[in-house]
Amino acid sequence: MNIPDIIIAIDGYSSTGKSTLAKLIAEEYSFLYLDSGAMYRGITLYALENGLIDKEGTIDEVGLRAALPTLDLDFSTDGTYIGDRCVEQLIRTLEVSSHVSPVSAIPFVRSFVDEKLHAFGKRKRVVMDGRDIGTTVFPDAEVKIFMTASAEVRAQRRFDEMKMKGQEPVMEEVMKNLLERDYIDSHRETSPLSRAADAYVLDNSDMTLHEETVWFQGLCQGKFGILE
Repeated sequence: MNIPDIIIAIDGYSSTGKSTLAKLIAEEYSFLYLDSGAMYRGITLYALENGLIDKEGTIDEVGLRAALPTLDLDFSTDGTYIGDRCVEQLIRTLEVSSHVSPVSAIPFVRSFVDEKLHAFGKRKRVVMDGRDIGTTVFPDAEVKIFMTASAEVRAQRRFDEMKMKGQEPVMEEVMKNLLERDYIDSHRETSPLSRAADAYVLDNSDMTLHEETVWFQGLCQGKFGILE
């Protein structure tokens, strides 16, 4: 199936499989995949490593604002980098997950990330996932998808993912973190998580990845009149 040169925006709650679906679309249809969440996680990791978040979770916004212009944060085929250091595994820890929502709610942090993402988006043939891609980053994206699933399903997915990476998560802590992130993401002042009016809703609580891809193919065939 040949998809036109478009931008595909995938938004939704945490642990709904946004990145998994976006990566699959990118690989299958030769799109550039951008993970906006990884950028916020990279900034959060940098803040934690450099003492810009204290033990109580208070963020040194003055210090972070001063540091951002020199932060070398980038993507590669094998993950997210700070300078020449691959931090893909480090940004997926529960510690980073516990602090990323407050960091990503800071307006100047969102502006920093948006500027980087807009530069990538100029190339078209981009698929990007996050919390506000279809509403704020690329409001003119030709295809917008909003992903959701039950909290129980999402918590189990996050738990299993962390176990596979060699971590020792506690389900109660994983669920607590997930619900806290849902609330913060949906209630932040700048670019809160919300469904764009023209977004297609994908509830994958009881779907396989294959079923999700079939759903996406049907969406594109109907929207762009693709017959093959």
